[in-house]
Amino acid sequence: MDTNGIEQMLSVLRSTAAQATGKPAAGTAPVAGATDFAQVLQNSIDKVNQTQQSANQMAEKLAAGDTSQNLHEVMIALQTASVSFQEMVQVRNKLVTAYQDVMNIQV
Repeated sequence: MDTNGIEQMLSVLRSTAAQATGKPAAGTAPVAGATDFAQVLQNSIDKVNQTQQSANQMAEKLAAGDTSQNLHEVMIALQTASVSFQEMVQVRNKLVTAYQDVMNIQV
């Protein structure tokens, strides 16, 4: 799983939190050619969605009796989709927590 997008999201959150408190963030200099936060988030969601759809298609083919689908490959694909979804939920939870922390900062 590509963690570069997650690291970029965390960097943006740290930078935003530092700006809100008026303190310079350590190591949060703007990166030339950095991707948009919303685009990174959308790409991550799209990858998770694609993984889930692929796993579901494999499972449907196996259930329909397609002999080209191996049970162990289908189970691995389903587990990969499940883990990637759980990871996305955890990232979402961290983003919500960070947003709430920023919103609770007294100016």
